[in-house]
Amino acid sequence: MEASCQASSIMWFFKNRGFDDKSIHDMTKKCKRLEDVDRESASETWDYLKSIGIPERKLPGVFGKCPKILTLDLHDKLVPMIQCLATLGTKPKEVASAITKFPHILLHSLEEKLCPLLAFFEALGAPEKQLGKMILVNPRIVSYSIESKLTQVVEFLASLGLSKDGMIGKVLVKHPSIMGYSVENRLKPTSEFLRSLGLTESQLQKVAINFPEVLCRDHERILRPNASYLESRGFSPSQMVAVVAGYPPVLIKSVSNCLGPRIKFLEQVMRRQIDEVADYPEFFKHGLKKRLESRQKLLTRKGVECSLSEMLECNQKKFLLKFGI
Repeated sequence: MEASCQASSIMWFFKNRGFDDKSIHDMTKKCKRLEDVDRESASETWDYLKSIGIPERKLPGVFGKCPKILTLDLHDKLVPMIQCLATLGTKPKEVASAITKFPHILLHSLEEKLCPLLAFFEALGAPEKQLGKMILVNPRIVSYSIESKLTQVVEFLASLGLSKDGMIGKVLVKHPSIMGYSVENRLKPTSEFLRSLGLTESQLQKVAINFPEVLCRDHERILRPNASYLESRGFSPSQMVAVVAGYPPVLIKSVSNCLGPRIKFLEQVMRRQIDEVADYPEFFKHGLKKRLESRQKLLTRKGVECSLSEMLECNQKKFLLKFGI
C-alpha cells in the first residue's frame, strides 16, 4: 500500500508539471528508483534547480534526459555539487546552462570525479582561469574516465611532441571536444593523413596547437576530398603543404561555400594565380563579400597592385591609410 502511494505521489508530481504519459513511462523505464521518490522531495529539487537559473520550461527536458536526479539527496548531493560548479563559472547562467546541456553532470561525485578531474587538467598546464569555462561549456567531460579516456588523448598529443610548457593543457582548453574522440579511430588516422600530405612534425604540432579541431575531423570523409579539390585546382604537392600548414582549416572548410567561391573570385575577378595563395594561405579565412570583394573594388578603383598579404593582413583602418583611400 505504501509503495503504491509513493508511486501515485510521483505520478501526481509529473502530471502536475505537464509531463505526458509517454514521457513518464520513458523516465520510469530509465530509472526504476523513481517510484521511491515522494512528490515533496521532487518538488523541492525542481524548485531548487529553477532557483539557480534553469528556466522552468527547460526543466522537463532536464529530468527527461536524467530522471535519476530526482533520486539524489538535495542537500547532501545536489547543492554541494552545484555550489562547486558555481565557483568555476564567471557568468551567472553558466552553471544552469551546463546542467541543461548535460544533466548527468549532477550524478558524478564531487570528491571522486570533479576534484580529480580539475587536478588532472591543472597538472597538464591548463590555465586555471580557463578550467571552469572548459568544463561548464563542455560538461560531458566530467563523464570521461581519466584512466581509459583522457590519458589516451594526452599520450597522443605528447606523441606529437606537445609535452613542454603546458602545451597539452592549452590544447585541451582551446578545443575541449578533442577529448571526446577516439585516438585509434579518429585522431591517429587524421594525423597520419596530414603526414601523408607532406607536413613535417613541427608543422603537425602547429596544427594541434592552433587548430586542434582539424585533428578531430574524419580524414576520409572531409580532409581527403578537400585535399583532392585543391589538387584539382592546380596546387602542386609542395604548394599543398604550404597551404595546409599555413592555414589548416582549409581542409575542413566547405568546398562549395568557401574554397570554390574564393578561388573563382581570385582567378576571375582579381586576375591572380593560385601560386599567390600558396604564399598567403590565410586568403581562405577572409570573408568573400566583407573583405575580398570590398577591398578589391577599392584597389581597382585606385589602380593599385599589391600582394594578397598586403591587401588582407591589416584591419580596415590600416588598409585605407596604407593605400591612401
